[in-house]
Amino acid sequence: MTENQKPEDLLSLLKALADKNRLKIIGLLVQRPHAVEEISKTLHLGASTISHHLSVLNKAGLISGKTRGYYNVYSLHTNPLQETAKRFLKHESLMKLAVESTSDTYERKVLAAFTTPEGKIKAFPMQEKKYLVLVRYVLQEFEPGIRYSEKQVNQMLSRFNKDTARLRRSLVEYKFMEREGGGGKYWRIDIG
Repeated sequence: MTENQKPEDLLSLLKALADKNRLKIIGLLVQRPHAVEEISKTLHLGASTISHHLSVLNKAGLISGKTRGYYNVYSLHTNPLQETAKRFLKHESLMKLAVESTSDTYERKVLAAFTTPEGKIKAFPMQEKKYLVLVRYVLQEFEPGIRYSEKQVNQMLSRFNKDTARLRRSLVEYKFMEREGGGGKYWRIDIG
């Protein structure tokens, strides 16, 4: 997956396809363009139900409609399906989706357990893996390319927890930030 290809894009397309009536509509439209009334009659569903399904498919970029006389006629676009398959259904992309969703879920659980609704750290976990989630959470406060004084770092960290020395040391020890010796400047390490 590239940067502009988000899991949400795949999810949106799959949601549009996750209905048996919408799949039937696609089956009809793959043969030729159809009017709402034709689809309604063929599938034995009301025109308003068909219009709803067509709206969902249209938002996903799978179909488009044109007015012909008194009728709205819809055509299928197979490109979004083919492009999505090429982009997302590669082995590497699917693995990345699983890793992202698993780590995101884990991080959300850890943050929910160890932070207040306001974002303050209420306790430090004993398990290093969980502690690292909190350190990465705090790291988001710092912009890459900016050098901060120790006083600035402490002020920023105090928003998360009163033990600023522990957080500051952890950011350096886990190589998320560098510092000049003797209480000099701190800066975030850009990890490509």
